[in-house]
Amino acid sequence: MASKTVTYALDTVPDGSLPLSVTATPAMIGGRSALRVSLTDEIASHGVPNVDYIDMPTFLRIPADFTTGTIEVDVLARLTADAPEYARAFAGIAYHLAHRDLANLDATQNGSSMHRFEAVYVRPMNGRKVSPPPPRDRRAVQYFAYPDWKFDRLREVYPDGRYEAGADVGPDEWITLRTEVGLTTLSVFVNGEAVLQEIEAKPPQARGRETHGNQPPWGGDVGLWVDIGTVAFFADLRLVRSD
Repeated sequence: MASKTVTYALDTVPDGSLPLSVTATPAMIGGRSALRVSLTDEIASHGVPNVDYIDMPTFLRIPADFTTGTIEVDVLARLTADAPEYARAFAGIAYHLAHRDLANLDATQNGSSMHRFEAVYVRPMNGRKVSPPPPRDRRAVQYFAYPDWKFDRLREVYPDGRYEAGADVGPDEWITLRTEVGLTTLSVFVNGEAVLQEIEAKPPQARGRETHGNQPPWGGDVGLWVDIGTVAFFADLRLVRSD
C-alpha cells in the first residue's frame, strides 16, 4: 500500500487552519519553535464543563486529508495559573475531522454540534514522573471519540481501563505522541513506548462505513487539541498516510 508523508514544523500556523475555541500563536519554548495552543479566554473563564470543554471540539484544525496511517507530534504541556483542581495538562491530537463539518463554519463559534472526531491525548500530571496516586497513575494517556465516547463513558462501559494507560511523562517536558490509525483499531506510543495496543476504535461513523469514491466517510483533518487549564506547545507534526 502506498504511503505519503506530510510534515508541519509548526513554527507558524499552517495555511488553512481553523481555531475552534482555542488560540494558537507561534512561540519559542526552550529554544525550540512551536505553536502555543490554549483555550480562548472566553471559554476558559466563562465556559461550561461538558458544553464548552472536557473532551469537546477545542483544537486548531489543520487540513490533512488523513484516514489511516501514523500521526506523530511533539507536545509540551503545563497547567495554567488558574487551572481547576481536576486539570491534568490535557493535550494531544484530534483526527478524522470530516471535511464536510468545515463547510460554512464560522471560525468564531465552536460548532460542536457539527463535529465528529477521534482523539488521543496525554495527561502529564498523571504521568509516573509526578508519582500520582492510583488510579491516576494508570491514566496518563487517553483515547476518546466525540460525541458518543468521551472519557467518562469509556470508563463506565469498559472498567478495565482499556482506553487509557500510564506513561513515563510529566508536565513541562517534550513528549513524542504517536498514534497508528488503522481501519478498525489504533495503537498509541509515548516516547517510543507502546502504551495502548490494537484497541478497538470508536469512530462516530464506524457502522455502515460505505466509501464515497476513494474517500471513506470517516477521513478528514487533524487538530492540535487542548482542554481546560492547559497551555500546550506543539512542534514537528508528522503524518504518514497509508490510505
